[in-house]
Amino acid sequence: MLEAAVRSALAQEVPAGLEVCVAVGPSDDDTRAVADYLETVDSRVTVVDNPLGVTSVGLNTAIRRTSAPVVVRVDGHAVLPVGYVERAIATLERTGAVNVGGIQDPQGITPFEVAVGRAMASRFGAGDARFHYGGLEGPVDTVYLGVFRREAIEEVGLFDERLIRNQDYELNYRLRRSGGTIWFDPELRVGYRPRGSVKALAKQFGQYGWWKRIVLGEHPRSLRWRHLVAPTTTLAVFVGLALAMLWTPFFIFPMGYGAAVVVASLTVGRTTAEVLNLLVVYPTMHLSWGAGFLFGLLARAVGAGHLGNGAQLAS
Repeated sequence: MLEAAVRSALAQEVPAGLEVCVAVGPSDDDTRAVADYLETVDSRVTVVDNPLGVTSVGLNTAIRRTSAPVVVRVDGHAVLPVGYVERAIATLERTGAVNVGGIQDPQGITPFEVAVGRAMASRFGAGDARFHYGGLEGPVDTVYLGVFRREAIEEVGLFDERLIRNQDYELNYRLRRSGGTIWFDPELRVGYRPRGSVKALAKQFGQYGWWKRIVLGEHPRSLRWRHLVAPTTTLAVFVGLALAMLWTPFFIFPMGYGAAVVVASLTVGRTTAEVLNLLVVYPTMHLSWGAGFLFGLLARAVGAGHLGNGAQLAS
């Protein structure tokens, strides 16, 4: 995937020249060898080390090693379509925004990955985050990946290196707080490979919830209604199950959620296999995210869940 991501970046056409900096963290596969090879065959590629494997650290290291006035974020599992950067720069100039982005386009290969992609691109799975399912062009609170004005992100201090997850949302919040606009352009679309197992999906969304709680602790005004849906649902399901042992009507909470999952799965799934996978995917996403958020609240209550030592707690 890394080679495909880098080559898709190298294929972009920009008027002032292109720099591609790859931050490589620890891995047990051939990631480093692939990155080093790309550096040797194309002078536009630079490889830097990210020994901690923290995304925000790697991003900042790469940004500091480049000098272009526009910074394009690309993940190792993302592939940029032809014309992506050209369109994004034009949108930056047209709107005056400090960051623009588009749709996260899930491109699963296995039946489970396809189902995860369907869930992430649905309102039941993603709430009102426009970059998941599309919508009208305009200002938003955050976007997928992002194409930034360098001067704007340097002015607010780049990505917060204490954050393992949710670093994009947090940076976009600081950009908006400083007067900048985050712009959603539905014509921008980037391919994304969803997680391929229940365990990997649960870990991913559990971390999303944990780090969202930490970011909200730092920036309470960044709260959106969608951030509370998963924790509220998770609490209602598990408290309902526990209290139902004492009084049967409390089953209405887990049963209500289960019914919503069935309806959403039947609505979003295009085949029987997808529907069956979605019956697992939706609860995994929602309850893992909610549990991560709630455990984060508990950790904060006992003095552990804050940015000072959040990385150790989530690793």
